[in-house]
Amino acid sequence: MSSLPTGLKGRAELGVALLLGAAGVLVFLDASRLSVPYSQSDPVGPKTVPFIVAGLLVVCAILLAVNVMRGGKGEAEGGEDIELGHPADWKTVLPLAGAFVLNILLIDWAGWVISGTVLFWGSVLALGSRHYIRDGLLSVALSLLTFYGFYLGLGIALPAGLLEGIL
Repeated sequence: MSSLPTGLKGRAELGVALLLGAAGVLVFLDASRLSVPYSQSDPVGPKTVPFIVAGLLVVCAILLAVNVMRGGKGEAEGGEDIELGHPADWKTVLPLAGAFVLNILLIDWAGWVISGTVLFWGSVLALGSRHYIRDGLLSVALSLLTFYGFYLGLGIALPAGLLEGIL
């Protein structure tokens, strides 16, 4: 016995529309609270892009809700590389999630290069690679590359942690 009204049965996509709409409202409210000093040299200002994104999220939410209410529904993903009848491979999923959680726990204290190395190395191990030395070296290289890519390319300083003063 379902507690949903008859007209809403089989329309789980409305939840996605609700989530999109809520994200749009949240972005709009957050952007409206930005305090920006007036500048004549920049008439557009930093609030413009968040307002555009908020508007597009709300429009997408409305269009999706209208489509679902008219009978549209998403199709189950099918493909030759996906076996929909098999359960999740928890021997892969849990170590992969563990690598992500360990990265989250280490990033502030140990810094990006160390936590990123743990993330990348743990991910390839969870996905089945058994080239421990090569994967470890590639993980360190990838962490260093992303650390300096963010810093030099984007001007964003990732946490250095234990390697502060060395990097």
